[in-house]
Amino acid sequence: MMKFIKTVIVLALLGGIGLAGYHWASGKVEVDIYRNRLAGLSNEYESLRSMYNQAVRKTAVTELIVKNGKLSLAIRTIEGVDRMIDTPFDPAQEIYCDYVLLDGRLWIRRIYDGHTPPSEGLVIDEKLEQVDWNDPAARYGNAVYRSLSEGRWIVTVTGDGSLGLAKANGASVTILSGPVPVRDFDQLEKQISEDISRVKVVDVLKRIVRGQN
Repeated sequence: MMKFIKTVIVLALLGGIGLAGYHWASGKVEVDIYRNRLAGLSNEYESLRSMYNQAVRKTAVTELIVKNGKLSLAIRTIEGVDRMIDTPFDPAQEIYCDYVLLDGRLWIRRIYDGHTPPSEGLVIDEKLEQVDWNDPAARYGNAVYRSLSEGRWIVTVTGDGSLGLAKANGASVTILSGPVPVRDFDQLEKQISEDISRVKVVDVLKRIVRGQN
């Protein structure tokens, strides 16, 4: 009888030790998972922060100049040469600047006013007068518009293709950029969110069986 009791006690102790060891191992696995996940999140956060900064950063692409009731615009070609173009449009009307996203870059296409059909607008780049919308490289068109008072107005674009139009302050020189790249940040953010939320059971099993970090 005593032998049986001793055996039970030994088995109970071994069971307790095994259970404690299991909980300890489980705790280690959990710590490792959180540690690695936090490290991954840190890298993903930096990547996301960098992408966010790229997305919201504004780049000047076109300058509209109103002088004595006349409207002209300055643009930068792909060669980096500024061009001044006079227009026949009345800046007191709504002035439209029309752009097209082609080959991942935003190009100025034409300018027109509220009384002019887009098809009759002043074409800035003859290569873009007709856009082949069946071409996968041609994504979409976009325009920004408003009436303009005397002075200088700057069209800006952010990394996700959002256009802005605001009056320039003072007489500072505006540095214009050529066709700027536009990225699909929504898709990138979606991919990162999916990676952050993905924790598989197999990862836990690997850490238990193989001792992987």
